[in-house]
Amino acid sequence: MFEALFLGLIQGLTEFIPVSSSAHLRIVGEFLPSAKDPGATFTAITQIGTELAVLLYFRRDIFRILKAWFKRDGSSDARLGTLIIIGTLPIVALGYLGQSYIRDNFRSLWIVATMLIVFGLILGAADKLGKREKSLENLNRRDGILYGFAQSLALIPGVSRSGATIAFGRTFGYTREAALRYSFLLALPAVFGSGLYELKSALGEESTNAYSMSQTLGATVIAFIVGYSVIAWLMKFISTKTFTPFVIYRVVLGTALLVALATGSLKPY
Repeated sequence: MFEALFLGLIQGLTEFIPVSSSAHLRIVGEFLPSAKDPGATFTAITQIGTELAVLLYFRRDIFRILKAWFKRDGSSDARLGTLIIIGTLPIVALGYLGQSYIRDNFRSLWIVATMLIVFGLILGAADKLGKREKSLENLNRRDGILYGFAQSLALIPGVSRSGATIAFGRTFGYTREAALRYSFLLALPAVFGSGLYELKSALGEESTNAYSMSQTLGATVIAFIVGYSVIAWLMKFISTKTFTPFVIYRVVLGTALLVALATGSLKPY
């Protein structure tokens, strides 16, 4: 239970900042007493906790978008609701079609380390060179679907859902706050869908999960509490700061991981 709760803490701390929560759960698992990969099932279920934090924090925005979308009143909120649905399609399709391949081939620490560095550098370049003039009111169908493809890259541990979508948003001229806010909203359907699917599977065959259901649910509660605090902090942070600290952290962590793998201190699986 202690391990599971600690991993829930890590999930809450890393889900929303662009450093890849799935990568951190994968790495931290190697240093726990059991020294095991928490697995995709545990990761997906605990993400329900962090997305519940998004629902709570952005509850007014979400209610306003849903109300406008069902009314079909032609407002920017109604259009945003449609774009969130469109942007969810790529990760649903790729996640469903490639689920088995992703589970079997993308858990290697070599891949995690490489993705941390590569997408860290991409995020840094996009944040520095991107324009800062578009808000979510400027979001169109083209950008909505491309945002969705950017989000689908997060199926690979080490990429980071928020990192990929923020990098895309900054590249196409969206402000940091707009890119981050849309990243939160876009993740809701996909993460809840994935988490509930894995939860159903785990309840049917608990042995597929690295931890028991009670341990996983405990971790999910911790992820919710910590995740809410991180959202509140991050929204204030990006109003005046850049994503540079996260870029540096990703590159340093990825490099350290590559060194550990190359020297045999860690095994890739």
